[in-house]
Amino acid sequence: MTMLPLPRVVLLGTGGTIAATAGSATTLNDYTVTQSIDTLLTAIPELNAVARLRCSQVFNVESHAITNKMLLKLAGRINKELSDPAVDGVVITHGTDTLEETAYFLNLTIKSHKPVVMVGAMRPSSALSADGPLNLFNAVLLAASKKAHGHGVLVLMNDQISAARYTSKTHSTQPDSFRSHDQGYLGQIHNGKIHIFQTPTTRHTTQSEFDVTGVKSLPSVDIIYDHQNAGLHLYEASIKAGVQGIVIAATGNGSISTSVKKGAHLALKGNVVCVRSTRVGSGVVSESKTDNKLRLVSGNSLNPQKARILLMLALHNTRDPQSIQSYFDRY
Repeated sequence: MTMLPLPRVVLLGTGGTIAATAGSATTLNDYTVTQSIDTLLTAIPELNAVARLRCSQVFNVESHAITNKMLLKLAGRINKELSDPAVDGVVITHGTDTLEETAYFLNLTIKSHKPVVMVGAMRPSSALSADGPLNLFNAVLLAASKKAHGHGVLVLMNDQISAARYTSKTHSTQPDSFRSHDQGYLGQIHNGKIHIFQTPTTRHTTQSEFDVTGVKSLPSVDIIYDHQNAGLHLYEASIKAGVQGIVIAATGNGSISTSVKKGAHLALKGNVVCVRSTRVGSGVVSESKTDNKLRLVSGNSLNPQKARILLMLALHNTRDPQSIQSYFDRY
């Protein structure tokens, strides 16, 4: 019987906890990024039976150090890899602190139906119970599967398959930190088998209107947290610094304080677009009468960090709040 050739998967390393080590096997914090993507692969020889791998280190940093330029570089690299007919999928190793931001950015800028899978680890590779090796094995398994086609960028953590649009880090240290509270997981990997239960309904990848080909920089967008006794100075500082957009991490259902309303008014005068998100972690932000008065954009169910990603890309296309609202309604 003729054996079919294994799928070709490109593995791109960016750093993070999955590539980090600590001083002892029981230390789960204060670790540093020390390992390359090649080193990670040597610990998982079983991958040779899953796919033909080609790996490359795009950068090697903790994820809170990732910049807009790095995001643009990564998106360009992935689009180039996926344009090769011989490549069946891409896996990106990434730190978990901002993994959801990179995943959502790629979800909006990758132009392929082929699988793109983000993977990380909540514990360093030196830990007694390191979760990185199995996460990476499952991520390659997913990227090599036709079942993963057409679902947008996926996140594989703790055996769960999540959509980049819906998943977020919800716990500081636990292995099951990545959750999709309202929408649920897309599927899971159980005993080496992939189970897909649903697919995202929001626009992504090949359906996306956002194209960053040749783009060198993105509009500057700040996130400002609302709270009791909030002041106006952060809005004044952001506007003076020349930002083009502000995401308001508002209270509850996007409720904003008096100071925030004043800040949004200043932003309106300065042609700075403001989006109302919520600091609570889940739920849809309802549209409000205040939106029309202050030309605010309702952030839908995007948390502040993801709203920032979409606002940057939207501002690259338009400064019109109504047009930007349509993006938030569809993406």
